[in-house]
Amino acid sequence: MTRITAQPGIMDIALYQGGQSYLAGVSDVLKLSSNENPLGPPPSAMQALSDAAGGMHLYPSTDHASLRAAIGEVWNVDLDRVICGVGSDEVLQFVTQAFAGPGDEIIYTEHGFSMYPILTSMAGATRVCVDEHERVVDVDAILTAVTENTRVVLLANPANPTGTMLPVEELERLADGLPDYVILVIDGAYAEFSDGYDGGISLARDRSNVLVTRTFSKLYGLGGLRVGWGYGPREMMDVMNRIRQPFNLSVVQLAAAEAAVRDRDWLDTCIALNSEQRARLTGALRQLGLACDESHANFVLARAADSTEADAAEAALNAAGILVRRVAGYGFPEGLRITVGNAEQTGRVIEALTQWREGAAA
Repeated sequence: MTRITAQPGIMDIALYQGGQSYLAGVSDVLKLSSNENPLGPPPSAMQALSDAAGGMHLYPSTDHASLRAAIGEVWNVDLDRVICGVGSDEVLQFVTQAFAGPGDEIIYTEHGFSMYPILTSMAGATRVCVDEHERVVDVDAILTAVTENTRVVLLANPANPTGTMLPVEELERLADGLPDYVILVIDGAYAEFSDGYDGGISLARDRSNVLVTRTFSKLYGLGGLRVGWGYGPREMMDVMNRIRQPFNLSVVQLAAAEAAVRDRDWLDTCIALNSEQRARLTGALRQLGLACDESHANFVLARAADSTEADAAEAALNAAGILVRRVAGYGFPEGLRITVGNAEQTGRVIEALTQWREGAAA
């Protein structure tokens, strides 16, 4: 019998399941299960990566100064208040690990990103899951759940997998209503897809207990490289940088991300495409009798009448070579999360679901 045991909370973690990317017997799979950019990375980032490849034998910078400077310039933030990680997931891990532990509580909401309970257990903290109201985060429910043991509130805005979001005034009310010993983390993985929204940066700029996180995996098309960043108070950055691995990002990651964040024309093209096709997909789903909220992200959560109907819709999509994401683990056994693709890809989804509806009605 081994005497090696895991730390408390670790064995409570269910393994994260990424979006499916394979269909047996199908060569032309349309993957709409992971909210990836249908246009891919900007050519400028691909060129920067290629140029940087010759320096792969050299260690990268430990302070990510050039990338942080680019983020500071583009987003008008103090680079000394920016931290970079292996995707925004690692930045979320920094804050939970640095500021919560056994005996502490971390709050997240019932349909929140599935990494939140995982990160809570990794820190050895207690999970506190609060209800949402019609698939939207409920500020009052969060404030009611706060105790003297609460240390962190994890909140995605726009949310995954619902695509819903809190208006800025509600975010402000939440931030102002939290005690000063509780950190509000605004996960902005999809913030760029919501017109006029800064992802909580203005809140973090003026408050001592607000951290925002962003990723290069969605709009920027760098999911395969894994780069993210966070912005918050200097004092918070000082703590988090002490547990960050000094060489957590490679030379090619840093180069590609810096080029991507500066490529405003490419990003504007991607945002415009997403907005157009998101509206098209949402309208078609509703016409087909699949409920969906207004999405502020690069995906739409379609809700069938029940799990049986969702099974049938997914089977029809799979038969057409299309992969979407079932989100029963998020509390939606009837849900299909569909990434917004380009015009041709969106057309394939609509055609497959239309044929399914017509076949079911025949």
